[in-house]
Amino acid sequence: MYRLFQLLDSNQIARLSEIARSAKWVDGRITNPTNIGKNNQQIEGGSARDESGGMLAEALKANAAFNEFAIPVAVAPPLLSRYLPGMGYAIHGDNAFIHLGPQTLRNDLACTIFLADPASYDGGALVIHVGDVKTAFRLPAGHAIVYPATMLHEVEPVTRGERLAAFTFIQSRIADPAKRAIAADLGAIARTEREHLNPAAHARLLVIQQNLLRDWGDAP
Repeated sequence: MYRLFQLLDSNQIARLSEIARSAKWVDGRITNPTNIGKNNQQIEGGSARDESGGMLAEALKANAAFNEFAIPVAVAPPLLSRYLPGMGYAIHGDNAFIHLGPQTLRNDLACTIFLADPASYDGGALVIHVGDVKTAFRLPAGHAIVYPATMLHEVEPVTRGERLAAFTFIQSRIADPAKRAIAADLGAIARTEREHLNPAAHARLLVIQQNLLRDWGDAP
């Protein structure tokens, strides 16, 4: 139901950390004022936000693991966020639709990009709830997780240091998560096993995947 992958290299992480150190920050509830459980900070609009969001958007666009899993048709501009000691985000679900000016994005998937060394802070895990099971993630700097926006999740309170991360939301070409997972798995098999498959079998596998995308995809 989720995918972990490395998104950023050391130079990109260093630049985003530099932007964060000099940026102005605002109350994170500015983008969700009705959620009293949200207690974090987000980067203020302006050149710092534009540069950081552009860097992250380009990295996602170029990342095969992300595109293979998410099958995106639209991605909201990624936004830097930080959690200082005492800050967290109580259990919640994401809005079904994200309004981006004249465009409305159906929120199928959420993505968190970790930017701080996990040894530099305590707490701050992203916790995803699946039924009665909770799974916590504190990924290395530059790594990301994509997961269905339909899942309940939270960010545990930070008790030491600073949790720097970015987040975004994705509209997939396939709304149904089970069908999306099948199409993504077929694409991954075709990519990773290409050298071991008979060329004709590989071609047939790709045709099956592409035909499922045609049949299941609800956005061109």
